[in-house]
Amino acid sequence: MKHCVVIGGGVVGLTTAWALLERGHAVTLLEREPEVARGASLANGGQLSYRYVSPLADAGVPLKALRWLLDPDGPLRFKPEARWAQWSWLLAFLGNCRGPVNRRTTERLLALGALSQAAFARLQAAAGLGEVMALRAPGKLVVYRRPAEFARVAARARGCAAEQALSHDECVALEPALADTEATLAGGIFTPGEAVADCQAFCAALHQRLGAEAHFRSRLGVQVEGLRLDPNGAVIGVQTADGDVAADTVVLAAGLHSRVLAAQVGVRLPLYPLKGYSLTAPVEAGHRPPEVSVTDFEKKILYARIGAQLRVAAMVDLVGEDASLDPGRLASLQRSVRATFPHAADYDRATPWAGLRPATPSGAPIVGASGVPGLWLNVGHGALGFTFSFATANLVAELLSGRPSPLPLDGLTL
Repeated sequence: MKHCVVIGGGVVGLTTAWALLERGHAVTLLEREPEVARGASLANGGQLSYRYVSPLADAGVPLKALRWLLDPDGPLRFKPEARWAQWSWLLAFLGNCRGPVNRRTTERLLALGALSQAAFARLQAAAGLGEVMALRAPGKLVVYRRPAEFARVAARARGCAAEQALSHDECVALEPALADTEATLAGGIFTPGEAVADCQAFCAALHQRLGAEAHFRSRLGVQVEGLRLDPNGAVIGVQTADGDVAADTVVLAAGLHSRVLAAQVGVRLPLYPLKGYSLTAPVEAGHRPPEVSVTDFEKKILYARIGAQLRVAAMVDLVGEDASLDPGRLASLQRSVRATFPHAADYDRATPWAGLRPATPSGAPIVGASGVPGLWLNVGHGALGFTFSFATANLVAELLSGRPSPLPLDGLTL
């Protein structure tokens, strides 16, 4: 039995802890916040979209980005920084904005999504957290405003048994709340079986369930300051403000903070924060929220009813490590959602949130060995941390246990 220290108490760290315990290891989870899931896992989009995984980097995106920047309500904001980390990430991102690269990455992420869906089902069977996390599987509808864009994706969907291309009228028949929208929709792509859930509630419940395991320990409110090395350069534990914690192996699953810790031992993680916003609005009698999980492709806004609330998530702001609530961006999001689903929820009482999603230039997470003995990685999930966490947790746990990966790791390693 190895003693594994997992750094990070979000959905990635918690699922990693679960996967390691399943394989017979002892686990200590370290989280700098006083509660789990206080970072990017707190109020994210809540969608478990195993098939809608195409990365942001694609052919045509640089030109689209220019149009978005000129749109006051566009999904993108950019604030130049005098830091090489931002510009090197952007250069690498542009290198991934090619059709063949996007297709290869998408194929890898589809395989990762399928593995994650199966792993989530196994975890659910063992832990039974569905009711706590308001889990539903209503399917996902991606709606398109531009006819040319819809025609392109509809042609591709016709060759995929898992996707259905729907006309405007068929979209409204599937999701009646779309009848209220001010937008003219060209059509939509529907994927049955895709799920929605409350990520923060899942994390809290899983943390409680982990606490019942004899070989699990968590320490919340502990700031990890560095990694401990032996004379040969292998990681043998961590340094915290409350003292050292010894370990046989350490897994970095701490989002952007992983970048700082890895750099101390010479490992450069190509992570940059993609700032996103969300609104969580109460749904009451008389409201007409979408029952299906809906994504507005052009606006890059997604809608998910989670229990008695509507979660609306959007935007990709490249503004550095600024997690503050920008009133202008929140007002922009309010305008968009009121035009699309005006009667879906009480937007006047919506709770706003902003979070920093640690993303790689390719859009694929980084899992596995770091190159430094004793240090493992589970980072860089971007906006798909909830979706991919179950798969990447099992990949890391298998590799750390000396077993082969259940799927090819091309494009998923450092």
